Order: sequence, then C-alpha cells, then structure tokens
Amino acid sequence: MVNATRFRTAHQADWDKLDAIVARIEKGGVSAVSEESLLVLPLLYRSALSSLSVARETSLDRSLIVYLEQLCTRAYFQIYGVPTSARRQLGRFFAHSWPMAVQSLWRETLVALVLTVVGAVVAYVLIRNDPAWFYAVIPDALAQGRDPTASVALLRDTIYGSSKMPGNGESALATFAASLFTHNAQISIFAFALGFAFAVPTALLLAYNGLMMGAMLAVFVPKGLGFGFVGWLMIHGTTEIFAIVIAGAAGFRIGMAIAFPGRAARTDAAVAAGRSAATAMGGAVVMLAVAGLLEGIGRQTITSDVPRYAIGLAMLAGWCVYFYLPRKTDGAAA
Repeated sequence: MVNATRFRTAHQADWDKLDAIVARIEKGGVSAVSEESLLVLPLLYRSALSSLSVARETSLDRSLIVYLEQLCTRAYFQIYGVPTSARRQLGRFFAHSWPMAVQSLWRETLVALVLTVVGAVVAYVLIRNDPAWFYAVIPDALAQGRDPTASVALLRDTIYGSSKMPGNGESALATFAASLFTHNAQISIFAFALGFAFAVPTALLLAYNGLMMGAMLAVFVPKGLGFGFVGWLMIHGTTEIFAIVIAGAAGFRIGMAIAFPGRAARTDAAVAAGRSAATAMGGAVVMLAVAGLLEGIGRQTITSDVPRYAIGLAMLAGWCVYFYLPRKTDGAAA
C-alpha cells in the first residue's frame, strides 16, 4: 500500500513546477517561458501522468486524484494543442507556414518551372513551323477563334478591345480571360491532386500548360502583337502561373515521397510530405484568388502595355521576396 503523505512529498516539487510552467503559458503564451522550461515540460507531464496512474490504482486521497487529473489535462492542452485564436493562426500561416513550405519545395518548383518553359518553347517552335499543331494543343472552346487564321483586328481586340459577344453583350475579352483563368485553376488543382500517381500526371499537366502558352504566343507574335499579348497575360499571369508551378511542386513532393519513400513506409512518407505540400497548395489557392482579382479588375480597366508589364513584374517580384526572403525558424516566429 502506497502511503499518501510520502507519495505527495516525493512528487510535490515536480507537480508544482509543472503547474507553474503551465500557468505561465496559459497567461502569456509560449514566449512567456524559457527554452529550458519548454524542454522539461513533456518530462514533467509524463511524470504527472505516472503519478496519476499510481494514485488511481492504489485508491489514494480523492482530492489528490482530482488535482492530478486537472493538472495533466491542462498540461496536455499546452503540449499537444495550444489554443490560439483564428486570427493568430491565420497570421502564422501567412507570416511563416506558407512561405516556409514554398521554400522547402524549391527543387520541385524549379522542375515544375522548367517543364512549363520547355513546353512553351516546344509548342511555339512547332506551330511556327506548322500551324496545324495549334489545333492539337488548344481546344476550340478555349481558342474562341483566336487561332493561326485569325485576323490582326480580332487578335488586337483580344488585347485592347471591348467588342461584345453575340447574343449576350458580354465583352469578348472578359469571356476569353475567364475561360483561360478557369482552365489554369483546374490545372493547379489537378497538378496537386494527381501527384500521388508518382507525379507523372503532374509533370504532363505542367508540360501541357506550357504547350498552351507557347501555342498562343505562336498566334500573336507573327501578327506583331507578341509584346501586347504578353503584357495582357502578365498583369495576372505572373501570379497565376506561379500558383500553378507551386501546385505542381507540391504534387511532385507527394509523388516522389510515394515513389522513393526511403526507409519509411510509403504511407508514412506520403503523410510527412503531404504536410508541407498541403500548406503550399493552400497558399496557391490564395494566389489564384489574387490572380482572379487582378484579372477581373486590373486587366479589364488597364489597357496600356507599360502599366500591365509594371503590375505583372511587381507582383512577380513581390511573390519572390515573400517566399524566398530568409526568415526566422518556426519557434521564433511563433
């Protein structure tokens, strides 16, 4: 039989220390305690759990059992689920979690970018040599008459004009832009979601997205409208294409973890890779929303090439600084 007085005397110091650490965290957050206290917190918690188990099994003083239950519960929530407000969690996502997740995917991001650029170059070269390739790359529903046979006037109207679609009075520019944005959003989602298939579909989607960009360039450049078309695309395209590349990189991370799990089980490797990949993909959705605003407001109201290029390049520079600027570790940021 365990003597209650001796038992309390032997462990009271550790309980008091655990109580004090938890109380400081409850009042001032993790930053209110020292690193030494944070390191010893799990040990004190396990010791308190052990004491609670002994107290229950030996039917010690009921008040002691209640005290230990409350202490262990408070410590559990501080170790495994520190309560934070939604605003604080959102702030941490934008200040640390998202950019750090993108930083960790820099190799996959580079591969995704190369695939996109190579696809664009291949399509441009093929279609300049044989315009028939255009129809194998761009579906009619997306092209909407903007193909190698289109007139200069129609193509220029795509970039600067405000002609109306027959029957509904909707701007042809807005319709074409909306179709392009919807397609790119779908590419982003599928590039991430299909990463589990050893990243093969992800690579094909990124290459195909590049083929589409190269195909459209091959239509506008020969008509002397290449500069204007790139500006029309850039005002929102630098954000949108960046989002697609990040989504593809996230898909690659999951696919490579499944294909080459190392010593870990495939499921465990996929779960570990999925944490940073899902965070990056969540941010890519935010980028697509920003691109949608730029497209719906900026590109429809700004019709000059120079401001379009300025906005597009500024957005690209801003994203690069945001993602790749060195920052403190997670513990410091928290």
